[in-house]
Amino acid sequence: MAAGFVAVLEDRGVVAVEGPEAVSFLDGLVTSDVEKLAPGEAAFAALLTPQGKILFDFLPVRTAEGYLIDTPRALAADLAKRLGFYKLRAKVTVADRSEIFGVIAGWATGGAAPALDADGVIAYADPRHADLGRRAIVPRETMAAVLAGLAAELRPEADYETHRIGLGVPKGGLDFAYGDAFPHDADMDDLAGVDFTKGCYVGQEVVSRMKHRGTARRRVIQVAGVDGAALPAAGTEIVAQGKPVGTVGSAVGADGLALVRLDRVKEAIDAGAALAAGDVALEPRLPAFARFGWPAPAAD
Repeated sequence: MAAGFVAVLEDRGVVAVEGPEAVSFLDGLVTSDVEKLAPGEAAFAALLTPQGKILFDFLPVRTAEGYLIDTPRALAADLAKRLGFYKLRAKVTVADRSEIFGVIAGWATGGAAPALDADGVIAYADPRHADLGRRAIVPRETMAAVLAGLAAELRPEADYETHRIGLGVPKGGLDFAYGDAFPHDADMDDLAGVDFTKGCYVGQEVVSRMKHRGTARRRVIQVAGVDGAALPAAGTEIVAQGKPVGTVGSAVGADGLALVRLDRVKEAIDAGAALAAGDVALEPRLPAFARFGWPAPAAD
């Protein structure tokens, strides 16, 4: 009997960062404390611009040689190139291994996610949200055999995306734009993607200041089409009280995510005004994992 579901994530690639100084090298660049990871553990992290905006987000997995980074395949070559810029004299090698390795995800709607353990596979818990389950980096040449040996039902990648959207977990390139969003915009601070106690990394001062001053105004939240209406395409502007308040992100049917200005959405809610994307009225709600809330009125 199948224990949960598994899907091949065709849009994911793998970058290797290896060598005797791989740990200190990567830890000094990214938003999470990857130095503390044990072999087989993963973190959620990002490489930022000096101004604190997300260039790349990814899941670095600790290995005996350094890290294998689970990242969007379309950005894997650029990530490897960017990390290479920072290498200088560090004793590390950086390479795009997306032609060699693929990524699978395993999840369950109740109970434990499938383990995904197999020979030659690096399996790890998704660090962003417990209900996202587990993932694995798998040699492409053995992918079919690994999938056949798992006690899980093979599903299309779209089913995993539906699961992700239902949990409210953002996806780069759909729910926020690379090069334009801060980690707080993408809810990374509430999804274990930023360590505010570690040492310096690229863009750290801006991200830390946003946290301590409470200046984050944009957030990815969940939205639903009123009366089950299907949401429009990603990038559609959301309007309330005649003002733009955000944009629609990834969606499946009536359920989706949106990057919005929290203060403007709260003003609309308080005024009893409708939110709409095109001709679809929206109901906004905060993700269950969110530690952030709706801003209080100015008078408060």
